[in-house]
Amino acid sequence: MASTTTGLPDRYRPLDQVGPDEATPTGVIQCWRAKDRILNRDVAIRVHVPAGPAAHAWITRALTAGGLATPALAMVYDASEGSGDPQSPGGAAYVVNEWIDGETLAERLSSGPMPERDVRLVLRRLAEGVAEAHRVGLAVGGLSLENVVLRPNGLVGLRAVPAAAGTFDGDVTALGELLSACLTGVGPGARPATGPSDLVILARRARSTEPGQKLSSVAAMAALLAERPRTGPSPAATAQRGDDTDGGRRRRPWDRRGEGERPVRLEPGTLPPVPPVRPAAGVGPRSLASAGSDDTVAVPGPRAGATRAVPGTVRGPSGDEDEPFGVLHAGAPAFDDEDDYPDELADHPEDPETARRHRLVVVGLPLLALAVVIALAWWLGTSVLSVAGTVGNAVDGSIPPSSTVEDAPAEPGPEPATAGAPVAIAGAEVFDPFGDGEPENDAAVPLSYDGDPATAWSTLDYRGSPAFGNLKPGVGVVYDLGETRQLAGVTVQSPLPGATVEVRTADTPADSLDGFAVAAEGTLADTTELTFAEPVDARYVLLWVTGLTDGPDGFTAEVAEVEIRAAG
Repeated sequence: MASTTTGLPDRYRPLDQVGPDEATPTGVIQCWRAKDRILNRDVAIRVHVPAGPAAHAWITRALTAGGLATPALAMVYDASEGSGDPQSPGGAAYVVNEWIDGETLAERLSSGPMPERDVRLVLRRLAEGVAEAHRVGLAVGGLSLENVVLRPNGLVGLRAVPAAAGTFDGDVTALGELLSACLTGVGPGARPATGPSDLVILARRARSTEPGQKLSSVAAMAALLAERPRTGPSPAATAQRGDDTDGGRRRRPWDRRGEGERPVRLEPGTLPPVPPVRPAAGVGPRSLASAGSDDTVAVPGPRAGATRAVPGTVRGPSGDEDEPFGVLHAGAPAFDDEDDYPDELADHPEDPETARRHRLVVVGLPLLALAVVIALAWWLGTSVLSVAGTVGNAVDGSIPPSSTVEDAPAEPGPEPATAGAPVAIAGAEVFDPFGDGEPENDAAVPLSYDGDPATAWSTLDYRGSPAFGNLKPGVGVVYDLGETRQLAGVTVQSPLPGATVEVRTADTPADSLDGFAVAAEGTLADTTELTFAEPVDARYVLLWVTGLTDGPDGFTAEVAEVEIRAAG
């Protein structure tokens, strides 16, 4: 019989209730650990009271989540709206989830913050799972420390999928709260956030409500967390800066070289000496964690080797590639006031020989430039006048006796390929080398060359950005012609104009994008002719989509008909 307390079918035997009751606008959800008698496995089963129509919206969300397959989200095994009679088998509304064993994030953080590497790994995997749900139009909800579980195999999982309600912005904010908690810890072991600067900023942007500051999507957050970890200023650099201080004030050069070497004041009209610029060894960028809310980045200033602060950007450590928040490249010193300049850059007297060389450079360079301009003007004048005289004689019907007509006409450039008849397509398949293994409407590929413009292949719907949600650089379809042919171009029909594409070709199969050479590119209209600059011998033609356009459910691209034309 079904449990008299939950109204579940005989298949599920509740073992114990886990977690507090979840109050919702339509009722209360209780979560139980239960045994699946048929498959002999533990499951998490959540029961909505009352059952019937009140639970309809929640069950609909659960059925959408049932199509997901990502280790970061608990799988949905079963769901039922129920009849509303809690005493009859199947009378309750319930959702059966995968049971996830492990330590909850709340338990882990009670002892203090997590290491940087673990923070990046846990939040990236969780964000990737939530982004997958957003791709199918499901806002997950329920992203709390108690529901996030660290699996024993090193993965992370979210219990109670989906929550009774959720929004896309709410998921972004909740992930920001989780990231902030990972940097500070919770409970008695909590302390102020002192983690890497990019993580601190990412948590702040995810929770921000200011226009233009909030993170655009969960997919963008996952992409930023996947960036190479960055490191702060080295201890050696900090120690070296500390050695040059005295009571919190930077020493002036004469403080170390003796009272006899005071700075020399220049007489009016005297050129100042040029100090030698030597790199300040070990001086690195300041930590963003100490920069407060006024984010700045150091850029070259007017003094040699000095820098100035520009509001609105971020000062922090750098990696070997472009950083998501514009952090400063390591090794470029940043100084906030006059007392903070390195001693090598402070004004100090120069010897007469250095000053003489400086004046020679200042005077000599303009004279040299002037001489180059005069020589260039003389050459242009003589050449142009000579050509003009020759042309004038030719117009009058006479040619100087010393001249001969030997100049051959300039060779014309290559003519664009002339498109001929369409080439038969033997087969086609999706080309997605940067994808995550999920299908990209693979079954609909034949619709792109079936001769019917009313049918089409399309990419998946992406959210947050027309650059495939910042998840990958593109996706395409490879068309196999069966044999090598000489081609002149491709004609593409699209019911949704605006996507950008490249036409790439290859004579042999290729697994990477570099295996196909670019032959043409353009933006899709209703009908787009992509003509090659010159005929190309190829068997495989790749229509590579590089940018999406705004569709009814997100950013996408649609291809109704592709005609590959032979060279005429």
